[in-house]
Amino acid sequence: MIRVFFPLCVPIAVKHVLRMIRAWVIPPAVLIVLAAAADASPPGEPPSQDRPGPVAVRVPDVWEYSAPLIAPEKRDHDPSHAQKDPTLVFFGGTWHVFMTVKLPGRSAIEYCSFEKWEDADRSRRTILKVSQSDYYCAPQVFYFTPHKRWYLVYQMGVPGTKFMWVAYSTTTTIDDPDSWTQAKPILDGGENDPREVGGLDYWIICDDQRAYLFLTSLDGRMWRLWTKLEDFPRGFDHCALALQAPIFEASHTYKLKGLDTYLTIIEENGRRYYKAYLADRLDGRWTPLADTADRPFAGWKNIRPAGGVQPWTDNVSHGELIRDGYDQTLTVDPGNLRFVFQGMLEQNKSGKAYGQFSWRIGMLKPAGRD
Repeated sequence: MIRVFFPLCVPIAVKHVLRMIRAWVIPPAVLIVLAAAADASPPGEPPSQDRPGPVAVRVPDVWEYSAPLIAPEKRDHDPSHAQKDPTLVFFGGTWHVFMTVKLPGRSAIEYCSFEKWEDADRSRRTILKVSQSDYYCAPQVFYFTPHKRWYLVYQMGVPGTKFMWVAYSTTTTIDDPDSWTQAKPILDGGENDPREVGGLDYWIICDDQRAYLFLTSLDGRMWRLWTKLEDFPRGFDHCALALQAPIFEASHTYKLKGLDTYLTIIEENGRRYYKAYLADRLDGRWTPLADTADRPFAGWKNIRPAGGVQPWTDNVSHGELIRDGYDQTLTVDPGNLRFVFQGMLEQNKSGKAYGQFSWRIGMLKPAGRD
């Protein structure tokens, strides 16, 4: 991977009290109290009296993982050796899953749908024909209510461009994989593209006024761009550093149901695991919730196979929390967490380049939950 470096745009500080909180040992689950009114104000802005008080968020002490739920389909034409980067919604009584597939000489987006997860691996697969590029992947799906359309956002390589495209396609019928429009750019690396460097794993989430685009750049930085809600998907010409920390890629941001709080989970490199950060607004300051290998959001330290499942992963890589809904607010219920992720055993990476890894898709649930 190409690593890029660029100047700091926005200062990021971690309060001394949060460092003290992180040092505590808190069984049976990690219970972090975030003083949102004091710590989530943007730099240089005084705390608002209108912001909520401390918010309690629980991270499971132990997750249990399922057997692999989606593996490469056995086929002669366009065989895949890895299923990656799942994004999903539950709509019309059906799960709709979009994911990266690693095909001979290219990466693409594959779709499947099913009513029950036990049928996921037997479901029909369709490679989306949204681009002629040999690299379009890492999708995100959501329903954009103002347009009454489904959006699929993804990264796409285009020869001769400065950066990868932040591309999108739309449809009004999510269950028809042939109905998606051809790829168009949200950002294309042209002269009006505000990015100073490239990034990847593009992620969009909206509040009631703005659409925010988050991305990571493989060097410990997460970036934030925004546009007015009425201008989406155009107008992402405001760019700032959102977070600087020991983070890597695949940042996914959600609204926590019933709380004036947002959750960002971000993957760390090496033996992959997820960290987590909280803020009280999408343009606010992100503070650590679970951000070490010993105390992760989800990683080898706090996962185990569910009953009857043979161990198949000690990596928790590019995944999606199951949402409470399917619209552009990306709301999740903190009391009912489910995490669909890509996994594999670390020992099976030996001697292979990243593109040769045989990822499978499984699901994490808090231990003791049905």
